[in-house]
Amino acid sequence: MPQNQFQRMMFALMTVIVTVHAYVFYSLYVVNGQTLMSVTGENTVLGAIDSMGGVYMLGTNLPIWAVVGIEFIFAYTLEILVGSPCSFRLARKVFDPAKTHPVLFETAIICATVGIMCPAMSFIAAFLYYPYYASFSIITLLANWLKLVCFNFPFAFFTQLFFIQPLIRTLFKLIFVRGSAVDTAQKAHKEA
Repeated sequence: MPQNQFQRMMFALMTVIVTVHAYVFYSLYVVNGQTLMSVTGENTVLGAIDSMGGVYMLGTNLPIWAVVGIEFIFAYTLEILVGSPCSFRLARKVFDPAKTHPVLFETAIICATVGIMCPAMSFIAAFLYYPYYASFSIITLLANWLKLVCFNFPFAFFTQLFFIQPLIRTLFKLIFVRGSAVDTAQKAHKEA
């Protein structure tokens, strides 16, 4: 998989792009969709979001693209600084990469990443989506965090393990194997 820092950052970028869109969709449509429609009286989730003037975040209503952008910045930063390095170290503590089948080792990395990123991003989301129109309470923040972890962890685990990571790994191999094949061909042509 990724062989250098640039490839690791590109792999994380590809993963976060897909993941953030999946989570925003999941949060708005699956978890909160019925509530949004019942509060506004709209027949669709998108109609409910439009009638509310956007998605409630940071004490105001923001357009969906802004929500995706804000979550992307947090997720990408957290993935680069904490998620990727720590998940590899955790998987390596349990399995020896040289002696373990690559699929099993990649699965361990995915599970470790979900175990790190889901609680961390759920905490960030609990802060971003906190009901600031009411008075702030640390107990409410922690309760919202626990609720988000309970909603997000099963979704994160199954989508990362069975959909997102296989998709990203396939795309990554197509992009970077093709790129390395082109580089090899160009080097061979220059030498001839």
